[in-house]
Amino acid sequence: MMSRLLCLAACTLLLLAACGGDPVDEATAPIRIGAIFDLTGPTSDVGTMYAEAIRDYYGRLNELGGIGGRQVELLWNDYGYDVAKAEQLYSEYAQAGSVMFMGWGTGDTEALRGRIATDRIPFVSASFSHVLGDPGEAPFNFLVGTTYTDQLHILLDYLMEETEASGGEKPHVALMHHPSPFGLSPWRQGGEEYAKQLGIEMSPHEMARGNTDFSATLTRIAESGANRVVFQNTSGPVALALKNARDLGLDLRFACLNYCSNEVLLELAGEAADGVLGSIIYSPPGEGIDGLNDAAEYLASKGGSIDEEGLLYGQGWTVAGFVTEAIERAAATGEVTGEAIHAAFETFDGLESGGVTAPVTFTATDHRGVKGMRIFEVRDGRWQPLTEMRMAGSPGAAE
Repeated sequence: MMSRLLCLAACTLLLLAACGGDPVDEATAPIRIGAIFDLTGPTSDVGTMYAEAIRDYYGRLNELGGIGGRQVELLWNDYGYDVAKAEQLYSEYAQAGSVMFMGWGTGDTEALRGRIATDRIPFVSASFSHVLGDPGEAPFNFLVGTTYTDQLHILLDYLMEETEASGGEKPHVALMHHPSPFGLSPWRQGGEEYAKQLGIEMSPHEMARGNTDFSATLTRIAESGANRVVFQNTSGPVALALKNARDLGLDLRFACLNYCSNEVLLELAGEAADGVLGSIIYSPPGEGIDGLNDAAEYLASKGGSIDEEGLLYGQGWTVAGFVTEAIERAAATGEVTGEAIHAAFETFDGLESGGVTAPVTFTATDHRGVKGMRIFEVRDGRWQPLTEMRMAGSPGAAE
């Protein structure tokens, strides 16, 4: 009997050695968060600043002592907007003990939602695909942003109001979109039906990846009778399309959903961006928003500026703050696990962000945490607000 016990003890020591030596003290071990970013792929024009903010946020948090005395270990990599690479990195970080995951794109987040649910790892993505906020379809996904579908609904309502106020021609809308699930998300997940409900003629037009001139597409849109163009794409391709439209002399009203409503568009498009409408779900710097003060102070301490980093940096910082709040609430219960963090997210009830975005609420039946946005317009080279916060499901918006 004694020899068996000795053998078991020896095997246990060998296993501990193989796993890195001493047993892990859960009270002091780092809290691991997996993350993927697009730093080199087709959405890196907006992904880079978002990723920088999340890395900075956790660097600062660790300098301040982490979460309950535990450091946060952010396991991250560039996945180049490649779904297969995203799946590979997710597996790697899940196996490494991540209790939380921060994703990026629509295609990869939708592809991973089944595995996320099986592994019971909460997942907050930069994708605002409407389906990802449905716990029946994606039980461990949480959206900290207004869905693309709700953005489009609110924007279409505004275009109708604008037309009625001016007595102009009824909106006939072309949706120029990224060639991916991200690009088609607002159209396929309720946009087409809502346009019909409003009596708006609307059609999708793909913006082929790598295209260096959208003049032909814009000409076809104009010839079809469309008088409004809504972009569901990132800033780089949209800036090119706006310049092409200016050169063609097209009389079209342009509007962006959130990933081209940022300073990157202004820098790339210049005067061609004048008059473009923007769907703003995260407030840009320069509005005196308290929720961006910590980010501004951190950047200033490193010789940087929140005004230079812009809206996308503020978005990443704010999203990391919401994720950290859920982990802190889980830690307060004495258990930092995926299931505990999931339960903590569902305690968010009107959680404020210091004015950066609309209040965040999650329930067991609704993980679409943010329902509102403001509409801005480019004037004198700056995004300037046209409306107060508009909430999906309220007058002037859509359910």
